[in-house]
Amino acid sequence: MRIGIDLGGTKTEGVVLDSDGKVLLRKRVATQQSAGYRAIMNTIAQLVRDLEAEAGAECSIGIGTPGAVSTITGTMKNSNTACLNGQPLQQDLQALLDRPLRIANDANCFALSEALDGAGKGYGVVFGVIMGTGVGGGVVFNGQLHPGCQHISGEWGHNILELDGPDCYCGQKGCVETLISGPGLAADFHLHGGDDILVASEVVALATQGDVLAEAVMQRFFCRFGRALAMVVNILDPDVIVLGGGLSNVDRLYSEGRECVAHYVFNDEFITPVLKNVHGDSSGVRGAAQLWHGDEIWQKNNKI
Repeated sequence: MRIGIDLGGTKTEGVVLDSDGKVLLRKRVATQQSAGYRAIMNTIAQLVRDLEAEAGAECSIGIGTPGAVSTITGTMKNSNTACLNGQPLQQDLQALLDRPLRIANDANCFALSEALDGAGKGYGVVFGVIMGTGVGGGVVFNGQLHPGCQHISGEWGHNILELDGPDCYCGQKGCVETLISGPGLAADFHLHGGDDILVASEVVALATQGDVLAEAVMQRFFCRFGRALAMVVNILDPDVIVLGGGLSNVDRLYSEGRECVAHYVFNDEFITPVLKNVHGDSSGVRGAAQLWHGDEIWQKNNKI
């Protein structure tokens, strides 16, 4: 059995998977960001202990986190849960739980889950996309997660799309994340005269109701999505693209959004499927568990 932990900004979720990827147990607790690094670490350790007590066995442990482990220092970097940055999370948790564990970026965990037994099942090269509060991604080759030599593989959200675009927390301007995330879509609506209390889902709903301003925002959103994703396709040329995060529920992304990608791809046609995820909010926590023995799942599903 394998435990997966998904460390989110407001909640930390844990699951226990059996060898076939079936969820046996699930538990969620609050993430105590304001209490700091040690509190978060203790929350994860206690969640593992609780799940193992209920499962009645010691399990392998995989953790999906915002940010990634630096290949230079071994400490966390690029996390929007800022108290993790600069901390040796993997080493500290291994000491606390007295066993090895695996850590990966939460978008990588999403991509792995969808590649193994989700929308990307049966495809060789999978690019998994998260479009929600932020924009991230992960790359999986034949069931194997590809983190990259600097642990930044798939980070298309911090490619610069518009030089005069909004400021990004990473220190750049006009990153993909600032333009096609949920907050980015809502900010564009406000920038052009819309109500500043509306969130992305409400702007999307207004557009479907015929609101002219909201529809103009959506057209810019699709165009930006097309330009941003076409850059990835031109480099990686994946067999499938799987969308996750709250904006993956925008049905028009799979028609109008896909057409915009096709317009900018360096080819005479765009045949790559762009699919909605299968596992929804559970993809990240499932992928964390599948950091162990994921290759066996892929081989089984592809009859190798």
